[in-house]
Amino acid sequence: MSATQRREQLIAIGRQLFAERGFDATSIEEVAARAKVSKPVVYEHFGGKEGLYAVVVDREVRSLLDRITNALTAGHPRELLEQAALALLDYIEQETDGFRVLVRESPVMSSTGTFSSVLNDLAHQAEHILGAEFKSRGFDPKLAELYSQALVGMVAVTGRWWLEVRKPRKDVVASHLVNLAWNGLSHLESKPALVVRDRSA
Repeated sequence: MSATQRREQLIAIGRQLFAERGFDATSIEEVAARAKVSKPVVYEHFGGKEGLYAVVVDREVRSLLDRITNALTAGHPRELLEQAALALLDYIEQETDGFRVLVRESPVMSSTGTFSSVLNDLAHQAEHILGAEFKSRGFDPKLAELYSQALVGMVAVTGRWWLEVRKPRKDVVASHLVNLAWNGLSHLESKPALVVRDRSA
C-alpha cells in the first residue's frame, strides 16, 4: 500500500469510528488496530487524533457544501428551497457516517469546520435569496438573516431526526419542510407581534 493509499484508508477508518463513537471515545490505538498498522504510522500521517479528526471533518464540510451549492440551480425561491432540503437529505441518506461525524460537536474544533459552521454558510446563501424577496415585498431586508437562520435550522434539525427514523420517505419529508417554510413565508406579516404579550398588557 502506498503512503497515499494508507492515508486514505486511515481517513476512512477514522470517519467510521468518529461516526460510531464520537471524538472522545475514539482512540488512535483502535484506528491503528482496524488498519492493521502500528500507532506511529497513524501519528506519522496526522500527528494525532485531533489531526485525523480535522481532516475527516474538513472533507465532510466541503462535501456537504458542494452538494448543496451545486443543487441550487433554480431561479424561483420555492424551487431553491426544495433543492436545498433535498440536497441535505440526500447527503444524510448517502453519507450517513459523514453526517454523524458533523453533528457530533467536538471540543477540539474551533467554530470553523463544524456542523454549525456549515449551517452558517448555508444560512448566508439563503440570506441573499430571502433579502431580495423581502425587498420586493416591502419587508425589512435586514430581517433576512434571522429568517435564513430559522429556515436552515428547521431543515437541519429535521434532518437529524430523520437520520434515526428514516420515515417517511425523503421526498415526503422535503415536501413537508418546504410546505411549512414556503407557506409560512408567503403569508408573513410585515410587523408581527406576540399575541401572549398583547393579552398580558
